[in-house]
Amino acid sequence: MTESATLRSPAVLNRVIFARLMPLLIAAYILAFLDRTNIGMAKDRLEVDLGISATAYGIGAGLFFLTYALCEIPSNLIMHKVGARWWITRIMITWGLISAAMMFVQGEWSFYILRMLLGIAEAGLFPGVMYYLTKWFTVKDRAKANGAFLIGVSIANIVGAPIGGLLLTMEGVLGLHGWQWMFLIEGIPACFLAIVVWKCLPDGPRQAKFLSTEEADWLERTISEEETSGAAGASNHKLIDIVRDRQILLVVGVYFGHQLAVYALNFFLPSIIGGWGEMTSVEIGLLTAIPWVFSAIGALVLPRFAKTPSASKKIAFATMIGIIVGYSIGALGGPVLGLIGFSLAAFNFFVLQPILFTYPATRLTGVALAGGLAFVNTVGLLGGFLGPYIMGFMEDLTGSSVSGLWLIVGVCVIGAFLVPFLKQGQETNSAVAHA
Repeated sequence: MTESATLRSPAVLNRVIFARLMPLLIAAYILAFLDRTNIGMAKDRLEVDLGISATAYGIGAGLFFLTYALCEIPSNLIMHKVGARWWITRIMITWGLISAAMMFVQGEWSFYILRMLLGIAEAGLFPGVMYYLTKWFTVKDRAKANGAFLIGVSIANIVGAPIGGLLLTMEGVLGLHGWQWMFLIEGIPACFLAIVVWKCLPDGPRQAKFLSTEEADWLERTISEEETSGAAGASNHKLIDIVRDRQILLVVGVYFGHQLAVYALNFFLPSIIGGWGEMTSVEIGLLTAIPWVFSAIGALVLPRFAKTPSASKKIAFATMIGIIVGYSIGALGGPVLGLIGFSLAAFNFFVLQPILFTYPATRLTGVALAGGLAFVNTVGLLGGFLGPYIMGFMEDLTGSSVSGLWLIVGVCVIGAFLVPFLKQGQETNSAVAHA
C-alpha cells in the first residue's frame, strides 16, 4: 500500500523523499562522526593517563583514515551489490561496538589497533550514502541533499564536544576514567540506531512505501537518463574510467586539501582552545562547539544555490578562499580572533564538500559511479590521515598547537587553484556540441 496512487509534482516528491530519508541518514552520520572524532576531547587525558604523546595521538587519529580509505571502494561495491539497508546496518553495528571498545585502550599500540579497526568498520558509510542519494535526487537537488547529510558533522561537533566534556567529569566513577565512560556511552547508540535503519531505510525507490509505482518509475527513469547522458559525454562507464578522467582527479585534489583542514580542526581544536588559558573540560567543549555552529549554518544556507555548473564552481572557489583566510586568522589570532577565524573556516567546510560530490555523479554511472564516489573519498581521506599527523608532529617539534596550520593553508591554496578547472558532465556535453 502506497501513500499516493498518483504522480505528485517533482517539487512535492522531492520534499517527501527529503523528509522520509534525510533525518535517519543525518542521525547515522551524527553518531559516526561523533565516534570517529571524540578522541579530540580525550587527547589531553590520554597523554596524562596513558603517556600518549601528541605525535602518537596524531598517528592514532590518522590511522582511522588509512584503513577507512583502503576499505572504501570494496565497501561501496558491496553496497552496490547487496543494497544500502543491509550494508549500512552492518557498518553501524560494527563501528558502534569498536568505538565502545576504545575504553580498553592501554597504550599507543592498542590505541593504534582500535583506531584502525574503527576505520575498517566504518568504511563506506559516507560514499555509500553519497551513492545512495544519487538514486533519490536529481542533479539540481543533489547538492542540497548532500549538504543536509553533512549537517550531521556539524551537529556531532556542536553537541559532541560539550557532551564529551561532561562525560570526562565522570572520572573515577566505578573505577573508570572519564574518557572510558565517554567512549562507552557514545559508542553503543550506533548499534541501536542500526536496528531503526534495518526497519525503515528502503534500498531504493521501488522499495519505498511512501512512493507510488508511477512515482518510483518516474524517479528511476529521470535519474537514469541524467546519469547516462553525463557518462556518455565523459565516456565513463567502467571502473578503470575513474582514474582516467581528469575531472575526477581534480575533484580528488581539491577534496584532499579540504579534508586536511576539516580533520585538523576536529582533532586539535579542543587542545588549541585549552592552550588559551585555564578552563574546565566543559568550558573547552562549549567553545569547541562554536565553529561547528557556523559550519551547520553554511551547510544549510549555501549548497542549495549550486544548481548550475557555473554557480557550483563559483561557490566552491569562494569557500576554498574562506577556509584559507579563516585558518590564517586562526593561526595568527589569540582566543577571540582565533575563534572567529576557525568559525569562518568551518562555515565553508560543508558548503564545499557537497558540491564536490556532485561532480562524479554527472560523469559516471552504475558500478563506475559507486566506485568513483568511493575513490574520491578514499584519496581525499588521506588528508584525514595526514592532517592530524601534521598537527601532532608540528606541535611536538615547535611546542605550538597551531604551527601545523600553515602547512594546511599551503595545501588549500593549491586546492583553490584547481577549482576553476572543474567541469561537470553537462559542461563536457556542451563543449562537444559546440565543437
